[in-house]
Amino acid sequence: MAEISATAVKNLREKTGAGMMDCKKALVESGGNEEKAIAYLREKGLAKAAKKAGRATSQGIIGSYIHSNGKLGVMVELKCETDFVAKNEKFQAFAKDLAMQVAAASPVCVTPEQVPADLLAKEREIYKNQAMQEGKPEAIAEKIVEGRVKKFYSEVCLLEQPFIKDDKKTIKDMLNELISVLGENMQIGRFTRVVLGEDAEAEADAE
Repeated sequence: MAEISATAVKNLREKTGAGMMDCKKALVESGGNEEKAIAYLREKGLAKAAKKAGRATSQGIIGSYIHSNGKLGVMVELKCETDFVAKNEKFQAFAKDLAMQVAAASPVCVTPEQVPADLLAKEREIYKNQAMQEGKPEAIAEKIVEGRVKKFYSEVCLLEQPFIKDDKKTIKDMLNELISVLGENMQIGRFTRVVLGEDAEAEADAE
């Protein structure tokens, strides 16, 4: 068994936010390989998140962000089970990060299931036409469509978007890691992104 140093455990904890004992176990299980240990912790986090998924989330906070020019504002609802976790620094920091994510990446909705059916149908039609114009056989074209739909989700769905502070992780990854660390079910609820004058511009275009 590889000898695990305190420094290695400390570094892994700083990168993942997991507990010291979880980090040490992950490094032991992965033979001291940090990348494998991170993957191990992520898998464990997903398992923990899945177990907690059915629990009610009646507490939480509203994360907010106002751009320095005062012309862009965001509010995001981050829900948890208890007021105790709602007051946790990590939870509150994540709520702020979510608001910044919405400001920077302009998601349409939280999950793929919330994508408007008409919007998804239009995108599928566009992808199908593109694939056919490229001369792809029908079966291949369908696979291409599914791949492009997945990419589309990563652009418009908040949970599927790469995190603006670490594009190797999605918002869903970040949420599951936080669930694992704080031990409660959490959900991202509603969000609102307001750009000064946006409605006026839309009305002018309609005219």
